[in-house]
This record gives sequence, structure tokens and C-alpha cells, in this order.
Amino acid sequence: MITFIVSILLLIAGYFTYGKFVERVFVTNRKRQTPAFSMRDNIDYVPMNTTRNSLIQLLNIAGVGPIFGPILGALYGPVAFVWIVIGCIFAGAVHDYLTGMISIRNHGAHLPQLAGKFLGKAMKHVVNGFAILLLLLVGTVFVTSPAALLANMTSLSLTLIVVAIFIYYLIATLLPIDKVIGRIYPYFGALLLFSAAGIGIGLVVTGAPIPELSFQNMHPDAAPIFPLLFLTISCGALSGFHATQTPIISRTTQNETNGRKIFYGMMITEGIIAMIWAAAAMSLFYGDQSLSDVLAAGGPAAVVSEVSTTMLGAVGGTLAVLGVIVLPITSGDTAFRSARMIIADYIKVDQKPIVKRIMVALPLFVVSYALTHMDFTLLWRYFSWANQTTAVIALWVGTMYLVLSRKPHWITSIPATFMTMATFTYLAYAPIGFGLPLQLSYVVAALGTLICIALFMKRVRRLSRATFAVDEPADNFGTQEPLAANAAK
Repeated sequence: MITFIVSILLLIAGYFTYGKFVERVFVTNRKRQTPAFSMRDNIDYVPMNTTRNSLIQLLNIAGVGPIFGPILGALYGPVAFVWIVIGCIFAGAVHDYLTGMISIRNHGAHLPQLAGKFLGKAMKHVVNGFAILLLLLVGTVFVTSPAALLANMTSLSLTLIVVAIFIYYLIATLLPIDKVIGRIYPYFGALLLFSAAGIGIGLVVTGAPIPELSFQNMHPDAAPIFPLLFLTISCGALSGFHATQTPIISRTTQNETNGRKIFYGMMITEGIIAMIWAAAAMSLFYGDQSLSDVLAAGGPAAVVSEVSTTMLGAVGGTLAVLGVIVLPITSGDTAFRSARMIIADYIKVDQKPIVKRIMVALPLFVVSYALTHMDFTLLWRYFSWANQTTAVIALWVGTMYLVLSRKPHWITSIPATFMTMATFTYLAYAPIGFGLPLQLSYVVAALGTLICIALFMKRVRRLSRATFAVDEPADNFGTQEPLAANAAK
């Protein structure tokens, strides 16, 4: 219990200390006009207050990641707490904050455009493909998973629920962000926070047997902590999916000084949610009813149901489960919205006319619906790797921004280097990758990481010799050469 409480306190303290430090490194400008005003179109660029933006950001990035991931990560034991705390404060929240703030400084650009500008034109196309694949997978799974849960709780047919969710996603993707998402998310956010707070308070009040800090690997299959834990627990510690969602809110933020609350603060909140569910999974399943047995029988959803009803009773447990159902839906709609915006930016299609929004969005829904009738388990197995690879790219974008701005880059370069090593190791070691022995995987990953660092330094030297405006986008997002006109501003 002490480890759990101290971990929660450290996460909160991280917001007020390291979060403030990161904000000072970036140097916010209260007087600088944000894209919500300078590019206002009342569709995607709409000024909204900090509370609405914060709740939307939290629900955008949450999904079932900070619940299902930590439950699976709990198999490793209390060492999972260490990754959640350190990862969230020093990697995930920094990742989200800089992605959001650099996007604000570049007209609300999404990650593919930022990667193209800072890491080279080729990276724009690579990241664009990564992002669309991630968002399609997330959007599709976040149709089928909540539909299955709702079908089990009601007498409605699964097909009817799937169609209803798709209709909602289409509406939320096409309409102005303040008309649907901005109005209903505060209520969904309250439900999410209620469920997490209820579980957390229940753990403390009942004196749940949460294990204390130990670096021992308790995984029943002896799966190696590095790299597997760092890809099992992504949301709640560090997740590249956030880099696809954060620019949505960079287009609705009223003032740069709100960024720490919206981007850094909501990642800390997600980290607290992850801590609660990891602790609940560790404490409630032991002895004859081990966590691995419950996961084998019913997956993370079974753990959620058992924890919710045990801690909150029948009524409270049902509300908590509803909160878990809401999470994927609120990430699914913004996944499709983000995909629409990324594609529109990539092919340069104005999104103010609704006909053009439909033109971009409709093919996404057709593909997603087709995926619901296919076995795309193989693709989904690569999600964890693709997700953390996206996070690595976002961290290197942040590092390049800080290097060129002559600001302390170690706040991103250290986590970027660590996670580059982790993702290369996973790809080399995992059965879905090359299936190499673990020690050889470390060697291969170290070489891959050194090559990435060398390429990064080459890019640094090239841009350092040019006139490069880090806070102004090129006319064509991601062009290799910066614009002198922008640099002169």
C-alpha cells in the first residue's frame, strides 16, 4: 500500500515540479496568438476553454490503454509501478506537452508534418503511413470492443450496436469539434474520473494487499522486463497514439500558458488511472485466483468487471464498467477525426466545406467497417511496436526542436534514446519480429540505436547550417528546406 500511495503522490508532484521545469524550457508566450484564433474555421480550429480542452484531451488519449495495459503489466509485479511513474513524468507527459506545444507553434500541424519539417521529408511519408495505420486499427477495435461489452450488458444485437457506434463516429468526425465532442466529453470525463477515483479510494479504504516495491520479475512466463514491460504498458507511461491526438487540441487551445494543464497534466492524470488499475489487478488476484488465470479465462475485461463489482458493488460497478466502455468510444471518434485531419493536411484539402470532409472521411469508415469482418489479429500484434515507434519519432521531433532552439534537449533525447533501444530490442526479440535470442537482440538494438543517433546528428548539422524557423511552418509542411521568409519573422 505504501508503494501505491507514494507513487500517486510522486505523479502529482511531478506535475508541479518537472512539469513546470519542462514548461520553462519550452518558454511559453502568453501574448502569442494560437492557431485557434489565427486559423479559426469553426470546424477544427475553434477556441475552447481549458476545462473542456483538458477533458477532451484526457478522453482522446485514454482509450482502454491506461486500464488494459497496466492490468497486463501487473503480471510483472510492482516493477510496473516504477515504469508508470518514471515513464509518465519524464517521458509520456514530456512527449505529450512538446507534441502539443510544437504543434501550436506550427499552425496546429499533426505529427507527419512535424516529422517532415524536423526530421526530413522522407519521415513525413513514413509517419503519415504509421499514423493512419494506427488510427484505423484503434478506430476499428474501439468499435468492436465497446460494442461487445454493450451487447453483453443489454439485449441489443451486436450488429445494431456496431452500426450505431459507426454512425456516432461519422457525426463526431464531420461536425465542428465544439458541437458534439466539446459538449458531451465533460459528462464522459466525469464518468471516467468517478470510476477511477472509486476504485482507488476502495483500494485504500479496504486496505487491499497491494504488493510493495520490488524489482523482481514476477511474470508467470518469465517474460523479460526489458523490453516487454515498456511496450505492454504504453498509455499511462508513454504512448505514440497520443501524438496523433494531441494536435487536435492544439487547434482549440486559447493560450500557450494553458498547455501544461492540458497536455502535461492530462498525461499525469492518465498515469494515476494506470496506477490504480495496475494496483487493483495486483491486489485482488492472488492465491487460488491468480491474475494470469483470470486473464487467460476472460482477458483484461474480466479483470475490470471483477475489480469494479468487488470495489464498488453492483450499481457502482456497473457505472465503472460503463466508464470503461466510454473510454474506447471517446478515443475511437477522435481517432477517425485525427485521421481525417492528417489526410487532409497531407493531400492539402480544405476542411471547411462539409462535402470535402465527407470525401476524406468516408473511405476511412469503409475500410474500418471491412476490417470488422476480417481477422486482423496479425496486424494488431504489431500495434504495441508501431505505437511506441511513433512515440520515439515524436520524442526525436521534440529533441530536434529543442536542439535548434538551443534549449536543454536532454529532457527528450534521453527518453528518445531509451525507447529507441526498447523498440529495436522488441522487434529483434519478439516472435512477431525476428525472434532472435535476447542477448543478440540487445546487440542488434544497440547498433540500430547508434545508427538512428548518427542520422539525427547529421540532420542537426544540416539544419544548423540553414536558416531554420522552428516556430513557423514551411508553406508545404515537411519540406526539406526551410523558408527564408518564415525565418525572417
